[in-house]
Formats: sequence, C-alpha cells, structure tokens
Amino acid sequence: MIRLDAASFLLQWAVGGLFFIWVTTRRREVGLGYGWLMRVIFGLFAMASIFVGQAIGPVPARDAAAAGVVVATGVALAVSIRRKDAGVSGQREQVERRSARVAAMTGIDREAQQFDKTAAEFPPMLDLVAPAIGLVGLVAAGIDAGSPVWLSVLRLVVGAAFLGAVTDAMLLGHWYLVQPGLARGPLLDLVRWTGWLWPFETAVMLIPVGMVSVLNGTIDDSYGGILGWMWVTCAITTIGLVVVTRAALRERQYSAVMAATGLLYLAILTAFGMDLVARAVLA
Repeated sequence: MIRLDAASFLLQWAVGGLFFIWVTTRRREVGLGYGWLMRVIFGLFAMASIFVGQAIGPVPARDAAAAGVVVATGVALAVSIRRKDAGVSGQREQVERRSARVAAMTGIDREAQQFDKTAAEFPPMLDLVAPAIGLVGLVAAGIDAGSPVWLSVLRLVVGAAFLGAVTDAMLLGHWYLVQPGLARGPLLDLVRWTGWLWPFETAVMLIPVGMVSVLNGTIDDSYGGILGWMWVTCAITTIGLVVVTRAALRERQYSAVMAATGLLYLAILTAFGMDLVARAVLA
C-alpha cells in the first residue's frame, strides 16, 4: 500500500531548509532579508507539520519538536530584525566598494545604503538551534515509522539534508535579483552540497528493503513497476541537473545565475521525486 506521512515530511523539509540557512548566513555575504524570507517559509512548514500531525496521526515527540522548531525559528527571526541596522559585514563591504567605484567613474558621490558598524550583527549560530531541535523530532518520527528503526531514521535525516540543500539553492538563486552584486560563492556552496548529498540519498533508498525490491518486483508498487523506474529516472536526472548547474555557474555573464536557478527548479522536482516516490512505496 502506497502511503506517506505528510507531517513527518513537512518537518523533514523544514529541518533541512533551516540548516542550510546557516550554511549560507555563516558566510556573511547575503543580505538579512534572505534569512527573514527563509525563516518564515520553513517556520510555516514546521507549523503545518504540527496541524497535519494532529489531524492524521499525532506523534507526541515529533510534534513537540516541531513546536520547538517554530519557536526557535521565530526567535532567530526576531533577533535578526532587531539587529537589522548592522547589516552583514560582506554586504557592507560590497556596498562601500560599489559606491566608491561609481564615484570614481562619474564623480558623483551617490548616497549608499547606510549601516551601523558599531551595532552587533546577527549571530549565524542562532540558525542552528531550530534544526537541532527538529533533528530530535525526525528521530522520533523514524522510530514511529517502524522496523528497521535505524533505516527509517537514516532516511528521514538524509532526506532532510538533501531536500533542504536543493530547496535553499533554488530560493537563493532568486535572491540574486534582489542583491544583484552578490558573488556566486553562496549559491555554488549549496549546489555542491546537493551534489555531495545525492549519493547518500540514493544509497539509503537502495538499502534493503529498498528500491531494488521495487525494481525486481519483490515489492508491488501497484503500477506494474512504473514507480520504481520513475525513481531511477529522478535519481539520474537530479545529479545530471546538478552537474549542468555547476557548469552554468562557471559562465561570467549574470544571466548564468538565472539559468542556474531555472535548472534548480527542475532539480527540485526530480529530487523530491527521489525522496517522495521511494518513501511512499517503501512505507
């Protein structure tokens, strides 16, 4: 029977997304608004996990952890907003360099965005609190999913990281429209993480009882094996898109970032196919 625990999936997605906010914010290059947007999105996912869990089948430890994720994400958001006047060090330096370059070329001293250098910046480590709490919830969800417990937990944790990396990469690609002078380092970082996590996501879905059993007919997917081959297609296409995205980001033109973002749109679809199809068939 094909089924999927939507509450656990939403928490999984939120935890992964929140962890990779820290991967980006620790670089001190991306503007604070990106963090605000991401915390709101994934905080809402964690909140939705609580309501869905209560509706379709509560798991007390998972749902309590999800509530903790919501609170921790809200605290991080509030601290970031409170310290907005400081900006981030990398963005401040970029604004100052661009303003000086414009003044040197045109003789016009353009008024630049002002930051308070004496104010304390948002501490990126605060973004690790929510995913740390959420990890406890994923372990609880894996235990509730049944035997073998270790494999259920492993699939949830690896899937959280994999889906979080590809989702954050796509959303960060759009942020370049808001912060066009941003270097490509933060986006390349997330694309690399997606590529590094792909083998682990593939492997945990192949560990018996895994997708090999679907492909050889031991597990009936009720669709004549089509879902098994769909999973294979998604897996191959995902890593292919990651490779092509990295190649696109080597191009110097700014349009390369938008091309990479479009490719990441497709990668999200195939990456989610890898995780959701496998977990629904193997549940």
